[in-house]
Amino acid sequence: MAPIRHFLLAVQFFTRIPVTGRLARWVGYSPAMLRASAAHFPGVGWLVALVAGAVYAVLFLALPESDLSALVAATACTVASVLLTGGFHEDGLADVADGLGGSAGRERALEIMKDSRIGAFGAMALVLALLLKVALLAVLGSAGPDAALAALAGGQVLSRFLPLLLVRTMAHVGDAAHSKSKPLADQITNGALACAALWCFVPLALVGWTQGALFLIVPMVTSTLALLYLRRLFARRLQGFTGDCLGAAQQVCEIAFYLGAALAL
Repeated sequence: MAPIRHFLLAVQFFTRIPVTGRLARWVGYSPAMLRASAAHFPGVGWLVALVAGAVYAVLFLALPESDLSALVAATACTVASVLLTGGFHEDGLADVADGLGGSAGRERALEIMKDSRIGAFGAMALVLALLLKVALLAVLGSAGPDAALAALAGGQVLSRFLPLLLVRTMAHVGDAAHSKSKPLADQITNGALACAALWCFVPLALVGWTQGALFLIVPMVTSTLALLYLRRLFARRLQGFTGDCLGAAQQVCEIAFYLGAALAL
């Protein structure tokens, strides 16, 4: 039952889905369990993709035929995903933008990233990221709801796998005493990475099967390039990663996947 408990812990940590009461007591918690739950982060992407995709499909089909139907569906599904996750990753993106945009020095950047208040760079990053998501999903929907739904499935899952590569290859530089992500800073095992990759296999295979190989390959390339850019940026500016960096990486890789899918059209 350990994998189920680790998966539910990941759901509890990264979404607003209630894992409370007797279920929470059965799941339990320890730093070692949170570390093991990293293998199931892409599985959380399944849940987000299912909810966001259902909202997109229902609205797209229910609204009258119009160029704006895809835009409304894209906006609503983005709202649904934010509500489901509590804006967890968006918060990391804003903190990273404030830290790296607000200071050239490493220590000052890390200090800014720990501040719960949002600054100008963080606000701009959030607005632009949400605009890009909505616009790209609307572009995909203009080619048919199946393209947008496929991109949602692939993007939500792969964007939660790629940040694990940062954990594997970089040092954690956040405040170890207060960081919620500190248990994730320890080396991720090959087995955990393999399990996370397995979570990605079915959604990505379905994307390639239903939309064609190009629709799968191009988004995977753009997402990987985005991750490599962020890794280089974090290494140069911070000499490692923080929990906020992982959230920012998820957001950027998700948007890069949608961009690649739109380009593949």
